[in-house]
Amino acid sequence: MEEKYELRRVTVTRYITPLREGGSLPALAEADDDFKYVLKFKGAGHGVKALTAELIGSEIARALGMKVPELVFAELDEAFGRTEADEEIQDLLKTSQGLNLALHFLSGAINFDPVVTQVEPMLASKIVWLDSYITNVDRTFRNTNMLIWHKELWLIDHGASFYFHHSWTNMEKQAKTTFSLIKDHVLLPVASQIEEANAICKRLLTEEKIREIVALIPDEWLDWEGNDQSFEELRETYVQFLLVRLANSEIFIKEAQNARQTFI
Repeated sequence: MEEKYELRRVTVTRYITPLREGGSLPALAEADDDFKYVLKFKGAGHGVKALTAELIGSEIARALGMKVPELVFAELDEAFGRTEADEEIQDLLKTSQGLNLALHFLSGAINFDPVVTQVEPMLASKIVWLDSYITNVDRTFRNTNMLIWHKELWLIDHGASFYFHHSWTNMEKQAKTTFSLIKDHVLLPVASQIEEANAICKRLLTEEKIREIVALIPDEWLDWEGNDQSFEELRETYVQFLLVRLANSEIFIKEAQNARQTFI
């Protein structure tokens, strides 16, 4: 029997520094395995839903053969951060006790610059397909959310995906949206093989793989205020959103192809 896929778990031992200004305040931190991580906090911004989007989006990208830093579940101890001088960070650490998400820190990586680095059309097309599929509003010229590390392209920051889960209504209708924001995608100008990418991605993304990824969502992140559905029912909604959207991929690939015409 095939072993169940799970993320490693680490305990955060040292908060090093916030990585950028802004609402979510991700941080560089060290864990008990002596590795450094980019730590995403459940007490920030959109909270656990952003972590869930990061988890599902990143693991779908990995399933499609794209390079994504290893994700781990990162435990924040109750006592952690008491000595932190910055009150905003101290509050963030306090509200993030328990299970958070962290990405392996790619030391020495640089931000992707489309002027400097050329991306091969098939890879660009797959990334455009991915972001259309998971409704990722972040991968623009202003905020590329990609890194160059060891001369390879790595994808990061999928927390702004799956915006349907902030309203949690009309799942099927939202699964069939065109995703017009793809017009702002940084790689759209070079994504000339979207049809071919669609065929490849649909072949790789089986129902079994989708269920395996969604099953990774911890119960702790599904304990939403005011929600009366079970954790399994919530996970099944994510699964159905992904399956319906996959079955109707022609809706969003057509939108991407039409948007691309403005660059040609």
